Amino acid sequence: MDYIPAMAPDAQTLPARSKPDATDATLIFNSKAGGSTRSSPDRLVEALHAQGYRPVYRATDDEADLAAALEDARGTVFVAGGDGTVRAAALHLAGRGGVRLGIIPMGTANNIGRTLGISGEPLDVIAGYAGAGTVPLDLGRLVAPWGEDLFLEACGCGAFADVLAEYDPEGGKSPLRAAGALAATFTNFDPLPLSLTLDGQVQPQTPYVLVEVMNTRATGPRLRLATTADPTDGELNVIRVDAAGRDGLLAYLAALARDSFEELGSVQNDAARRIEIPYVGQAFHVDGEVRPAQPGVTGEVRVEVWPGALAVLVPGREEAGR
Repeated sequence: MDYIPAMAPDAQTLPARSKPDATDATLIFNSKAGGSTRSSPDRLVEALHAQGYRPVYRATDDEADLAAALEDARGTVFVAGGDGTVRAAALHLAGRGGVRLGIIPMGTANNIGRTLGISGEPLDVIAGYAGAGTVPLDLGRLVAPWGEDLFLEACGCGAFADVLAEYDPEGGKSPLRAAGALAATFTNFDPLPLSLTLDGQVQPQTPYVLVEVMNTRATGPRLRLATTADPTDGELNVIRVDAAGRDGLLAYLAALARDSFEELGSVQNDAARRIEIPYVGQAFHVDGEVRPAQPGVTGEVRVEVWPGALAVLVPGREEAGR
């Protein structure tokens, strides 16, 4: 979905809010999600009732339906679907008081839920929300030559953005196939010499195969590029692959399989709140959406964290102060 809500450039945290009602809830259900055959909306509503909620089920087939369903939502908004559905709902809810997000992962990658420790069968996830706490969830936001954007997972340029632009969605969301395509692209990619600025500190110009600003640990078809990322810590992780010391194809494949991508010698990971990336017309991705290359256009992509942009329900976490 392409909807991008108006962003308040100076906003850093959520406005003061009343405590969400303990029982009010809305259920958003994506029937097209990868695992949606495992549970019907009726079963999810019944399970939420068993946890003490009073859920209202809202069927959403398009962006207009979602906007209408969330316009007056309060309490907890449970989103049953994949990362795209979670992202669309989160962008609507960002910055609003009196509402929190409850994720019921039903997609293929489920990068957002997995980073927060939310995984399993939908009914088991709902059962796990008994006694769960609410934590602040960060978002990333950027201003670029093509306009403004928000992201939950990651944005970036280089090999993965190019792979995503060429990735055949008809082939299915396969983490293994995506890892192979990414690693193969590393060996032939024409690196971009870029000088990034991290929290005001200008970095040396370096030819990069990959630049990814990560909020979650994985992006795309479950590519875990930042295994230490925490979307509740008020920072973003900047992952770069230096072309001058790039590793071999097998090394990248093995590192992705071992969940140790950041340990490779050609990979650098830094935490930052503000990132400036030179724009020389290269393609970017924002979560799963591609911002096509604009040859001849130059400028800057300014990225910053939006700390605590919305509240999210997380099992096994103590209630966080706001």
